[in-house]
Amino acid sequence: MKVIGPSRDTLAGKPRWLKVQAPTSTAFRAVQGVVRRHRLHTVCEAASCPNIGECWHTGTATFMILGNRCTRRCAFCDVTTARPDPPDPDEPARLAVAAREMRLGHVVITSVNRDDLPDGGAGQFAACITALRTLDPAPAVEVLTPDFRDKPGALEQVIAARPTVFNHNVETVPRLYATVRPVSSYDHSLAVLRRAGELLPGLAVKSGFMVGLGENDDEVRQLLIDLRQAGVSLLTVGQYLRPSLAHHPVVTYRPPEWFADLRARALALGFAGVASHPLARSSHHARALFAGVAADPVIVGETFAGDSADSTGVEA
Repeated sequence: MKVIGPSRDTLAGKPRWLKVQAPTSTAFRAVQGVVRRHRLHTVCEAASCPNIGECWHTGTATFMILGNRCTRRCAFCDVTTARPDPPDPDEPARLAVAAREMRLGHVVITSVNRDDLPDGGAGQFAACITALRTLDPAPAVEVLTPDFRDKPGALEQVIAARPTVFNHNVETVPRLYATVRPVSSYDHSLAVLRRAGELLPGLAVKSGFMVGLGENDDEVRQLLIDLRQAGVSLLTVGQYLRPSLAHHPVVTYRPPEWFADLRARALALGFAGVASHPLARSSHHARALFAGVAADPVIVGETFAGDSADSTGVEA
């Protein structure tokens, strides 16, 4: 598998396949208006996602609950680390209204880490799922949760609310956890994924990771095996992009053909749906990935140019 070598300046001169359009459309501004009006946060903005222009243009966004300040500092993440505010009891209702205005058929909810809370924020996830279920028609609900480490009963609380898809990212290979994800545990993340599937048989369990942090191909292949053995059926794999010079450097830029090869390998291992390309992210075209499983378990493409299946469009 061909790899583009280390870059001295990972903030400029990215490979051509990482170019994205600037967020300038009317539809983009309409989504921005909904988010601002209902005082919501999105991981699209907080994590400086390169796909924000495309996703907001097609009328969808990934909501980030429990504030925009995280209790952990991971070397890859652009979300602010600071003391967070208490959970907002009105947030689930505001989120549901926003989803209705955006006419979302598949809502993705994530959060910052809230190690300061007794339940790690699990109760707020459950409340958001419940609020969304009151909509008519009720959307599918995908949650992308933290690991809830040292929070007994937290995962059970989220699963009891019956999300459509449960996602928790392992992010990288175990060797790199000490520098990339120092407060987290690879084994614990696998245990969370395995336990989610055990708690609700038939639940779509999803995970994802980045490449370009210094992992080697053997480690990536073992990571795929570990995720399948943990019961993961949906997988996302994307290129790590350095948010700033204060973050972990990009060690390698993997070309599109490397991602295509990895997708084929993952499908051969039994994953039902795989999004593997440089700009793949956890919630990028989440509905398309999930719907592809129902329609044809082995045909889920890695590019969705022009696809707006994540929503029917927010009114401008």
